[in-house]
Order: sequence, then structure tokens, then C-alpha cells
Amino acid sequence: MKRTILVTGGNRGIGKAICEGLAKMDLTVILGCRDIDQGKVIASEMPGNVTAAELDLSDPGQMERQVSSILDDFPCIDGLINNAAVLIEGDGLELDPKDMLTSLNINLLAPLKLTQLLLPGMVSRNYGRVVNLSSGWGSFSAGLGGPTAYAVSKAALNALTVKLDQTTPDFIKINCVCPGWVRTDMGGAQADRSPEKGAETALWLATLSEDGATGGFFRDKQPVSW
Repeated sequence: MKRTILVTGGNRGIGKAICEGLAKMDLTVILGCRDIDQGKVIASEMPGNVTAAELDLSDPGQMERQVSSILDDFPCIDGLINNAAVLIEGDGLELDPKDMLTSLNINLLAPLKLTQLLLPGMVSRNYGRVVNLSSGWGSFSAGLGGPTAYAVSKAALNALTVKLDQTTPDFIKINCVCPGWVRTDMGGAQADRSPEKGAETALWLATLSEDGATGGFFRDKQPVSW
């Protein structure tokens, strides 16, 4: 059976590399993005079966309507890769609470809502893969590095991954991944990894076999500490 996977933020960086990687595996790929015109151009340049779909994570109501539209065209979505994120600078007492709310909305609540919208269909078909793009900056064991809002929102995403896994059947695989420091608009030009390298573990988790891991945190296809 040919699987269908939705990738948020699929128009650039790691998300784009994930879409390309999935397409090369002969999977049906839904490239989620805010700018649909740009997304259509990028999707048309990729190999395989890639379709751009408008998906704005900043507005929960609009996002729900957009997902409903996507499901009209792709009623059987087998996998979700929550890749889109924001990184807002600011630490401690300097942080504007509004920036924290924005970070939590995009980095945590949007992945939660998307999972809630798509998971029932996966459960009904006895198959599902959810991959949350996290960060070493969201790891307590690594010291919660980086800007405060980003670190807190990614730590919360890690916790959400565990809690969602606790409430789903074993045939649903829900994991999160640290892609490393990647050369993207967010990571910067000095980063030591290409988007393709950053996408490798997410691609692996999105296509796990029935006996694959679930409820874990991975980097380079190996478990890492929370």
C-alpha cells in the first residue's frame, strides 16, 4: 500500500529535505506551507508525487478548516511530520510573554491539534506514524540551551510526544527527533549539517516497521536522553 504523509513547513530547510526524501521512497507527500503559491512551485520541482497544501499553523480555526480541505483530497493520511517551528530570541526577564505564547502556539499546540485531527483516521486503519521535530535545546539532560521560548516549547513538545504515545495503540508510532545543527534559515549558514542530513532520522521514524520504536527521542537514529 502506498502511504500518504503530511509534512508541515515543507517548503524549505529540513521540511523540504524531508518531502524530497519521502517522495524518493515513492510515498505520496503533502507539502504543508503558508505560502501556497511558493509551495506549488517547490512541489513541482520535486521527484515523485508531491502536492502542496495551504496550512497556516498560527490560526487554529483556519488550520482546522485547511486540514478538512486536505482530507477531502487525501482521506487516508498515514503519517504526520510536525516540522514547522519558530525561534524567537530572548531570555529570562527580557522575554516578552507574547513571544512565549507565539512559540507555544506554533511549536506545541499546532502539532497537538494536527495530531488530534489526523490520529483518529490512523487508528481506524491500524497504522500511523507521527514525527515531531524537536531539538537538543529542548533536552533537560543537555541543559535546555538556546533562547528561552524555543527551549521551553521544544521541551514541552518532547513531553507531549510521550503523553500522546501513552494514549495510543502500539501500531501508532509517535516519536520526536533532534536533527542537529542544520544549515537552514533558522540554523544559519555556519551550521555543521545539511538539510538532507538533518532529515535522515525523521525519514526513518516516518517509515518505521511494525516493531519500530515509539515514545522516544532520537538523533542519528539512536535514542538520546530527555
